[in-house]
Amino acid sequence: MNLKPETLEKIEAVIPRYPQKRSAVLPVLHLVHEDQGYISREATEWIAEKLGLEPINVWELITFYPMLRDKPVGKKLVRVCRTLSCALQGSYKICETFREVLECKLDEPTPDGEVMVEFAECLASCHTGPVVMVNDELYEHVDETKAKEIAGKVRNGTGGTPSDTV
Repeated sequence: MNLKPETLEKIEAVIPRYPQKRSAVLPVLHLVHEDQGYISREATEWIAEKLGLEPINVWELITFYPMLRDKPVGKKLVRVCRTLSCALQGSYKICETFREVLECKLDEPTPDGEVMVEFAECLASCHTGPVVMVNDELYEHVDETKAKEIAGKVRNGTGGTPSDTV
């Protein structure tokens, strides 16, 4: 597995902080995820061996926590809330708009690896729905026009950064 030297250093530093090394599994998962962009089967096995766990014990956490990925995602991740309050306000149509403008399938990165569109169960802003999150930037009250504007910015590389306002 090809982790950056600084990631390996962080992993070696975090493990001793726990009374049992197996307890460091979540911090190690986050470090590997941050380094690689996802957690591969190879990484799962490496983490399990490093912490004295069975690979299934690591896999259970990867599949439980939605912020941990087992497949690569696009550099820009567009998450459209589909929880009831956003769905009632049109989030399914908003998601379709993103897919059409960005020319991608749901839950699959574009062929160039730049963008992925997915549904999210809740983005915790029910009162401002429908909401969309591009990487770490939250967009509220997204209608079809605003979705097209955001998608255009995502496509040309200017959307989804904390300084971006739409």
